[in-house]
Amino acid sequence: MDVLSIKIKIADREYPMKVKPEDEERVRNAGKQINERIRSYRERFGINDNQDLLAMVAFDSLVDKMEIEEKQFDSDDVATVEKIEYLNKLISQSL
Repeated sequence: MDVLSIKIKIADREYPMKVKPEDEERVRNAGKQINERIRSYRERFGINDNQDLLAMVAFDSLVDKMEIEEKQFDSDDVATVEKIEYLNKLISQSL
């Protein structure tokens, strides 16, 4: 199993990580997005404390994730209902 040793810098700190080669780009992009959000909050709100900035990024990221999961759940519900309606139609036709 191949594993890469990389370093990701987040909020002026480096974090060593071991990742699979196929995950490297995703991990680096995640680090980049975190730093972009930190910079954005720093500029918008004038906050300089890294702990506060990281907490805001974590909170905002979780809200985004929950919204995506809710939308996914809703679309799964629609697909399930459509399948059930289709099966009911088939059953009705065969009776």
